[in-house]
Amino acid sequence: MSRTGCVAFDLGAESGRAILAVLEGDRLEIAEVHRFANLPQLLPSGLHWSLVELWGNLIEGLRRAGRAAEERGVSLVSVGVDTWGVDFGLVGKSGQLLGLPFAYRDARNIPAMKRTIRRLTAKTIYDATGIQFMQFNTLFQLVAQHAAEPGVLKQSKRMLMLPDLLHYFLSGKMVNEATIASTTQMIDPRNGKWAVKMIRKAGVPTHMLVKTTPAGSVIGKLSRPIAQEAGVSADIKVIVPGSHDTASAVAAVPVDEATSEPWAYLSSGTWSLMGAELDKPIVSEATHKAAFTNEGGVGGKIRFLKNIAGLWLVQECRRDFARRGQEFTYQQLMDMAAQAEPFRTLVDPNHGPFATPGDMPAKITAFAKATNQPAPTTPGQFVRCCLESLSMAYRHTLATLDGLLGRKTRVLHIVGGGGQNLLLNQMTADATGIRVIVGPFEATAIGNALAQGIGSKQVRDLAHLRAIVRASFNPITYEPVNARASAAQAERFEGLMGK
Repeated sequence: MSRTGCVAFDLGAESGRAILAVLEGDRLEIAEVHRFANLPQLLPSGLHWSLVELWGNLIEGLRRAGRAAEERGVSLVSVGVDTWGVDFGLVGKSGQLLGLPFAYRDARNIPAMKRTIRRLTAKTIYDATGIQFMQFNTLFQLVAQHAAEPGVLKQSKRMLMLPDLLHYFLSGKMVNEATIASTTQMIDPRNGKWAVKMIRKAGVPTHMLVKTTPAGSVIGKLSRPIAQEAGVSADIKVIVPGSHDTASAVAAVPVDEATSEPWAYLSSGTWSLMGAELDKPIVSEATHKAAFTNEGGVGGKIRFLKNIAGLWLVQECRRDFARRGQEFTYQQLMDMAAQAEPFRTLVDPNHGPFATPGDMPAKITAFAKATNQPAPTTPGQFVRCCLESLSMAYRHTLATLDGLLGRKTRVLHIVGGGGQNLLLNQMTADATGIRVIVGPFEATAIGNALAQGIGSKQVRDLAHLRAIVRASFNPITYEPVNARASAAQAERFEGLMGK
């Protein structure tokens, strides 16, 4: 076999995929070989991830990738995992997992965040970490865990973020990859080290934290029993990519720094993450007030960004419609939204109650009534409300970003699966008033695979990674066509924020 490939596991908070990626020269080909649902389950102790089922799907994905590689005459050289941020598992001295990982939307995190801020102050936490306050950040999850079962943390040897845990299952090696660690609100972005003093003041033990490992590092090989179970070679390396999915997605933004105009990115999916790529973090009173975050990126970059609720709102509406006997595909919902009245109802996508699962249409209705707006009454109206509100949130966030950086963004790159929502793409171009370049849709898996390529010495650096993306995929460009209509709604939308 002369061609080599890798397996990129891209796990989202709704579904996961196993991607076979084959790199020849400076061209990358990808193929999805396994897709599976990934939803948390409510147990008496709270909302947990179905880790055993998730792990079974990784083994099946590896098995299918091995077969697909063999059919294509490809030799598998590596495997790596990326996931959403903040969630973790605790491992004991014997290497045993101490309980099922909690899912970040678990209700216990809200009071834990409030207690921690009262104890330390928000300024102390932000000055130490430069991270946006979200109720589910790992810091607050650990505070909640320590209050509920302090023995679990005391008995733990290591805290492994979810992709770190899966890399441990694959290789038997325990590391904390840097980009996923940066989502915890426990890392100092100025030096990449754990903010130990602040963490201890929060009442959380720190003995289970170790030095982080950069994206693109080889941590070992597949353990022999796992390789045998999946029917693949035990010589396959386990290489940590940008293990936070957004880090991998941003790495795959097809920008050429040598010729690019000022650009920003929007990683679009269940969550929307909008920001800029920087060489150094910005931690100031202004960035704290604007709720911007400094997370780690591939190649030692800083992802300076803000989290926005994203297509979670639409996903939750669709689930609610289905529970009520109205089954719609996403395309059907987009078609109905396109026909609905523009700007009838707007909401703040980051409104607190929207973050928890269930009853999204009822929550939107309550927001509309509380702000003296007509409530949506049809599926199309609900979905249009979600999409237009997101586009207006993007407009506001981009303006804030430009103010913090003292510049004017000329191009917005949208990457990730949300880029397949054509209606939202055009709304975003109209709302921001700038050129929007969409693609690649599979940016997270692509960035994952090519970061593995850095570890296997097939990819030189981040600039080379992005050159491969440009050579391999064709983006789609959207120009503003109705920017005035969106601009006319800006003051109205900003009056709804924080309601």
